Amino acid sequence: MYLILLILLGIVLVVSIINLGITVFMFLVDDGGFILESHEIIQIFGYFLLVLIGIEFFESILTYLRDHVIHVEVIVMVAMTAVARKVILLDSEVTDMHLIGLGILILSLGIAYYLIRKSNREKIKEELIKRTHEA
Repeated sequence: MYLILLILLGIVLVVSIINLGITVFMFLVDDGGFILESHEIIQIFGYFLLVLIGIEFFESILTYLRDHVIHVEVIVMVAMTAVARKVILLDSEVTDMHLIGLGILILSLGIAYYLIRKSNREKIKEELIKRTHEA
């Protein structure tokens, strides 16, 4: 089942990368020069980040199929990238509550990432101490 998901996601990623390339090319050629307006650059960045999120999900599923381990740190990083994409693409008509919600989400993901990294460092440190005592 995960293999089917991986294949489908791979197809979507290939099509998305091709579409991103075409979009960039069309933006550059459409105006008759290599000058992009700010809204066009923001659209390209948003699409680029969307492709990057897809690639990270692809790698997460691939790692799970290979190692049977889910790397929570990578999943949190994907979520942080998705929120960053959302912030970059915000329009000027966003409500205060929406901004507060995004702020809380960013803070929560940052804390989660910090705690995961801290936990991983402690596990590595314990493993090194254990190996040193065994040798």
